[in-house]
Amino acid sequence: MTRIAGLAGNRGRNLLHIDDLTPGGAELAVVLTNDEDAPVLADAAERGIATEAVPKTEGESRREHEARVVDALSEYDFDLVCLDGYMRVLSETFLDEMPLTLNVHPSLLPSFPGMDAWGDALDAGVKTVGCTVHAVTNAVDEEGNVVAGEVDGGPIVTQEPVPVYEGDDRDSLKERVLYEGEFKAYPRAVKWFAEDRLTVDWDTNEVSVEGDEAADLPQRRVVTEDRHADLRYGENPHQDAALYADNTCEEASVVHAEQLNEGAKALSYNNYNDADGALNLIKEFDEPAAAVIKHTNPAGCATADTLSEAYADALATDAKSAFGGIVALNRECDAETAELITDSFKEVVVAPGYTDEALDTLTEKKNLRVLDVGPLGAVTETFTSKELVGGRLVQERDLDEVTRDDLEVVTEREPTEEEIESMLFAWKVQKHVKSNGIVFAKDTETVGLGVGQVSRVDAVEIAAMKAERDAEGKSADGAVMGSDAFFPFPDAVEKAAEAGVEAVIQPGGSKNDDKVIAAADELGMTMVMTGTRCFRHD
Repeated sequence: MTRIAGLAGNRGRNLLHIDDLTPGGAELAVVLTNDEDAPVLADAAERGIATEAVPKTEGESRREHEARVVDALSEYDFDLVCLDGYMRVLSETFLDEMPLTLNVHPSLLPSFPGMDAWGDALDAGVKTVGCTVHAVTNAVDEEGNVVAGEVDGGPIVTQEPVPVYEGDDRDSLKERVLYEGEFKAYPRAVKWFAEDRLTVDWDTNEVSVEGDEAADLPQRRVVTEDRHADLRYGENPHQDAALYADNTCEEASVVHAEQLNEGAKALSYNNYNDADGALNLIKEFDEPAAAVIKHTNPAGCATADTLSEAYADALATDAKSAFGGIVALNRECDAETAELITDSFKEVVVAPGYTDEALDTLTEKKNLRVLDVGPLGAVTETFTSKELVGGRLVQERDLDEVTRDDLEVVTEREPTEEEIESMLFAWKVQKHVKSNGIVFAKDTETVGLGVGQVSRVDAVEIAAMKAERDAEGKSADGAVMGSDAFFPFPDAVEKAAEAGVEAVIQPGGSKNDDKVIAAADELGMTMVMTGTRCFRHD
């Protein structure tokens, strides 16, 4: 375990934050200050941390004071020294007796070293500041005088950028640098040290960190986005919201789509979220495809020879649930498709272009938002992220494509070519259905969907119910069933068979696979396994 000697001059908020986080298992062994009234002493003592106060006496030289600090710390066992607003330039008298000593400075060194980095940054008119964690080096000459050019000149361990906003003053900038910069960078540096990943080369004045290399999932991420739109509200009217844009994105995106009917109201938070889900779904298909999305789940999806046929088939899956939904198309919207879309209330249409006739029809609907994302092109954004309270999840997008060569037939009955085509279609849709998710499909159109359930068998029952009750001109008889994860028990397959399903595509991998396969054989069904699942939890 790494133990830290913390030297503070006032409140020691960085030290206490490190104590809260225990990065890499590090903990404070002692907190020392040169001010007997420093608030950090009481706060540390309340936490059970040993404290020392070594004020500089009148007439005492810098090195004499440092010798007394070294003597006070000699009673404690520690591996690292962390300065936090200690406000004393250190000499070799202290540094030669100590292990590695780190300091956090409130600027992106070498810019704005010294006592008033915040004011200096504001005076210079910079738009980005930040903080720097660096190893401390001797900045005192033989006579005990500070060498200005050597202050804050030690090798840099890590930095964190922080924006400067219009109207910032010294106090507001100081607080932002602390909370958004120092509270991130200092624990990171301590963690690297505690994990024995930090190497200081004093000869070259450089620090290297094992693993801190460029990668798809790097050790640290810096994300900068620009506010793109003010939204009326978030998911609910009492929540404020805004849309931020990544202007480096080259892929077709609803964020950068042009809204063609300028008189219509702007998109809401939910509109953007649903439109993004709809667009991502229809990108799966090369054939003319249409999808109707409600609350980020497909209410229906289909491919066909023409776009209008695809839309009609998608809508027929569950026209009731499609009311007020989002339509996505992977071809230029034509007049016939536009006429079908406007037959019932929809919130948004997303497509890679519109004919003049289609646009005339769609824009007759006052509040139907019409988005042109331009050519769909290639997928360029290979990672996605989701904000959590206190952090962010980052993962690769599920761009896995299952082909017929990936399918392992596990039942006695082989699937027909038509069933294989339907299963591969169902799998593409399945990737965009919330887990636990079930897709019933026939040919290349959805028949019924069971979405977002905590029980897989419940999802099957809902898909069967939707196919029976809400699908127009469709049924589950002879359909295939897709499942985003394995079946833990045979019951879901049995329920699907009762509804008329004759073929199943699923990942496999359950300890009860043999029982599930046996049930499918007994029911005369065919089943294939993909060997990969496609959970979608948000």
